[in-house]
Amino acid sequence: MTDNDARIARLAIDYTAAWNSGSAANVASYYAPHGQIVINRGTPWVGRAGIQAMAEGFFADVPDLNLVCDGTRIAGDHVAYLWTFTGHHAATKRPLRISGLEEWDLDGDGFVLASRGWYDAADYTRQVEGRAISG
Repeated sequence: MTDNDARIARLAIDYTAAWNSGSAANVASYYAPHGQIVINRGTPWVGRAGIQAMAEGFFADVPDLNLVCDGTRIAGDHVAYLWTFTGHHAATKRPLRISGLEEWDLDGDGFVLASRGWYDAADYTRQVEGRAISG
């Protein structure tokens, strides 16, 4: 394992712990001050304040959110962070299990400069509503 790989492995562990802390500010602290995240091609959340607001939204929807890092793939300063979260939807109380990924571009200081997050939004809605998988 290279020094870069070890640094990124540590980042993934710490980022996962930040989500599991329930603190949106902790999540945002892993981003560069002017970093951003775009989820499923949506509107970018920009800066640590924007990223904190995004995380607050997730915590409001899934207050018992538990995140697991399923793995990483590293190519220099570009990282694929694979994840699964579980928890219960705040309004419906239904259990959720959602998997997805984030594509990170890191800055020279090891902060996330840009993240492109992906998950199956239709599956999320289906689980929130308690509908069975069709097919």
